[in-house]
Amino acid sequence: MSSFSVFSHIPVADPNTGAKPFSDFKRDSHRDKVFLAGKEYVGEGGRSALLPLIRKIKQQMNSDPTLNPEYLPSLGLPHFTRRASELALGKDSRAIVENRVIGVQAVGGSGAVRLGAELLKCRYGDGSSWRGPVLLPSPFDESLSWIFKAAGVGDVHCYRYWDGEHRGVCVGKMMEDLEKAPEQSVVVLSVVGHWPTGSDLSQGEWKHVVEVLGTRRLLPFFLLRAQGLCSGEPEEDAWPLRYAVAQGLELLCAQSFSHNFGLYGERVGHLLCVLKENDNLLAVQSQAEKLVQALWAHPPLEGARVVTTVLSNPAHLVEWLDGLKGIAERCMVMRERLREKLRLLGGTWEHLVKSRGLYCCIGLTVQQVAFLARKRHVYLLPEGCLNVSAINSRNLDYVAESIHLALTSHI
Repeated sequence: MSSFSVFSHIPVADPNTGAKPFSDFKRDSHRDKVFLAGKEYVGEGGRSALLPLIRKIKQQMNSDPTLNPEYLPSLGLPHFTRRASELALGKDSRAIVENRVIGVQAVGGSGAVRLGAELLKCRYGDGSSWRGPVLLPSPFDESLSWIFKAAGVGDVHCYRYWDGEHRGVCVGKMMEDLEKAPEQSVVVLSVVGHWPTGSDLSQGEWKHVVEVLGTRRLLPFFLLRAQGLCSGEPEEDAWPLRYAVAQGLELLCAQSFSHNFGLYGERVGHLLCVLKENDNLLAVQSQAEKLVQALWAHPPLEGARVVTTVLSNPAHLVEWLDGLKGIAERCMVMRERLREKLRLLGGTWEHLVKSRGLYCCIGLTVQQVAFLARKRHVYLLPEGCLNVSAINSRNLDYVAESIHLALTSHI
């Protein structure tokens, strides 16, 4: 038999820099090790936390003999897509009332981005095959670039978003990059809780961004990953998206229900397409359905049922909102406690409490991040950003002392 293999010349892929801290952490045997580079919400107990309401609903569904395992339609559970659209845009959104919104259930937020990229590649602009450009905020989740390129959109660039020196959003440089972008560029924008910095634009700054998007004929592709976890109010967190829709922009939005529902393994995502007019709705919907059949055929069922159950029941909705407020408040408390600990050790740390959601950026060099992992067994993202929910009353002092040492030691 021949020893020939069709895979013999495949090169090893570039490593995922976001996955390296976790693999290093798993190999680390130090008793005080701390992992602050994860994406999941981590409760005070140090584990990914699930809201009691969500746990209860999942248990009820598992014991309900009337709920059958079945394939969903390609576009997803209809009640889910309606509720997801209303959560993002508001029930009274003109776009929904005028039937200009298409909602497609996806396999997580990344699946929604992939579907949006495929849809744009096939049908954006004059209908010819489109290859970009796509503008991503810097820094960004590197998987975003991979997703667009895997869809055949190879012209991917960055626009300046985070200013590491001043530890905040560099609005002026961001606007400069957007104003220079070619017409019909797709601009990926984090609605709230930017990963990995946690820093967002103000409402006034968003108004300026939306104005430039409209005048420059740029298509916004919003990421709505943790609605409700930043302010504790889903309506407030969705304000930038709703404002853009109210100003008449055509747009895409990838929603994820992993963080705000604790449905990480269930992969519950949703792609929103807001059109200028509903004349094109059936055509766009049919193209989306065709693409889904080639990508995953049918989206997962259980997670969509959970989200739909919560958003359709007034009592469940109140309990869910209370849970979101609790998470948002805990994350802010941990920011404040970390700021105070670091202030006592020396330095100014007000930028920590200006970020929102699960993430914040300390402002460390690559060498300082490496020092934390090597000498203190504290694992951060390469940019010196961290998941604040992973800080708790047991590791707070150690984390603060470690950051202080990274800043003051000769590396």
